[in-house]
Amino acid sequence: MNIQGKTALVVVDFQGGDLSGPFCTYTAEQRDKAEAIVAACRESDVPVVWIQEVHKPHLTDIGRELDGSEGPHCIEGDPQNEIAHGLGPVGEEFHIRKRRYSSFFATELDIVLKAYGAESLILIGGFTDICILYTSVDAHQRDFFINVVTDVVAGSSEQAHDDALKMINYLQRKALVTSEEVMGWLASRPVMV
Repeated sequence: MNIQGKTALVVVDFQGGDLSGPFCTYTAEQRDKAEAIVAACRESDVPVVWIQEVHKPHLTDIGRELDGSEGPHCIEGDPQNEIAHGLGPVGEEFHIRKRRYSSFFATELDIVLKAYGAESLILIGGFTDICILYTSVDAHQRDFFINVVTDVVAGSSEQAHDDALKMINYLQRKALVTSEEVMGWLASRPVMV
C-alpha cells in the first residue's frame, strides 16, 4: 500500500441508488466490498469522506461535460443519482457535492483532508476513467499518496478502466491496490473504542 502518515477514505461517486441507474456500472459484489471497507475504516478511525456528483435539472452547472460522450447525468433529485443503497455518510462524515469530474475542483475536499491531517488517500467509486482519474491526478498534484482500490472502482468500459489504472500507476507506482490489501492494512490498525 502507498500509505504515509494519516489516511482518509474518499468514496467518489458511488452512485446509482439501487445499482440500476444508467450511469451505474458497479456490481453488487463491488458494493459489498465498498461497505466492508467503509465499515473497517470507521472501526479503525480512518475518516470517510463522501463525494457525489450532482447537477441541477436545468443543467446550467454542467459546463463542458455535455461536449463528451455523456449526455445529461447526475441530476439532483433523481433517485438513480443517490449514493448506492447500503452506503452513505453517517454522523459527522463529510458529504461533498461536486459539479465537475475532479472531487477537488471547486469543492471543500482539500480543506477537509487537511483538517484531518491526511497525507494518504484510499479511493473507491467511479468512473475509473473519469472521476477517479481526475481526482487521482489532482490528489497527486497536491502531494497526497494515492491508493486506488482496483476491484472497487468501475469504468465506463473495461478498456477505459484498464487505461485509467495504467495512467494512475504512471503517476505513483504503488497507487494500485486491492480490497484485500486495504482490509489487511485496516485489520492491522488498532480498533478505536
